[in-house]
Amino acid sequence: MSRTEPPQPPVPPSGGDPLAPPQTGSTDASVLLSARGIRKSFGTNEVLRGIDFSVRRGEVVTLIGPSGSGKTTVLRSLNGLETPDGGELAFDGGPTIDFSRPLAKADRIAMRDRSAMVFQQHNLFPHMTVIENVVEGPIRVQRVPKAQALAEASALLDRVGLAEKRDAYPFELSGGQQQRVGIVRALALKPDLLLFDEPTSALDPELVGEVLHVIKELADEGWTMVVVTHELAFARQAAHEVLFMDGGVIVERGAPGQIFTNPREERTRRFLDRILRPMD
Repeated sequence: MSRTEPPQPPVPPSGGDPLAPPQTGSTDASVLLSARGIRKSFGTNEVLRGIDFSVRRGEVVTLIGPSGSGKTTVLRSLNGLETPDGGELAFDGGPTIDFSRPLAKADRIAMRDRSAMVFQQHNLFPHMTVIENVVEGPIRVQRVPKAQALAEASALLDRVGLAEKRDAYPFELSGGQQQRVGIVRALALKPDLLLFDEPTSALDPELVGEVLHVIKELADEGWTMVVVTHELAFARQAAHEVLFMDGGVIVERGAPGQIFTNPREERTRRFLDRILRPMD
């Protein structure tokens, strides 16, 4: 069922729960991430042409739009997987990164320390078991003690219904199970920001629901997210803000109730008429 108003940002759980969103001294409503004037070209192809948006703590921002509109490049730019040609990016409590200058290694590391990506194709290490995939980052990158990393990984796997799969290898899992492991691997890093790049696009239709259910639960618990998705019903239900992109720019932004029922821009209306209306 669609919502006419965006959901209110939930209050993140507090305390020492390893499954809870990370806590800082900032208030829940503070801006976690601010991107200004982000530009990116690949050769002569200008993919991003000045992207501006902010993400508040505890909120879900979804990026929708046609293929080739630049959505994934935005996401990869937030995590340091792509280096923009210009613009600025700032995380709350950190320095402002100016992409008009050469990107320092420390800046790229800082971006990856604050965010974690869930990819389209799972990207699990095939030679590692599920539990080994999950603890690899915390142990090797964050230097978390092995016993602590294993305990927290086990709790996360139990949370998404995969406790019995901890010793399985990726090839023994369904696509939906692999993607849930990918989500757990991101959560194990305890990032401030979760980034989802079309997390259901590689799944068979019958497996989409199990992954969206996990993401929706995380949203309800207060995890801050930016989600690139073609699942417009999910965006309508879970997002606090929807950004519609086309041609490397944000054409329109707003609450789900406004974007999906009364878009202001003709380009947005054409996209939704082509994609969403047959679903209603």
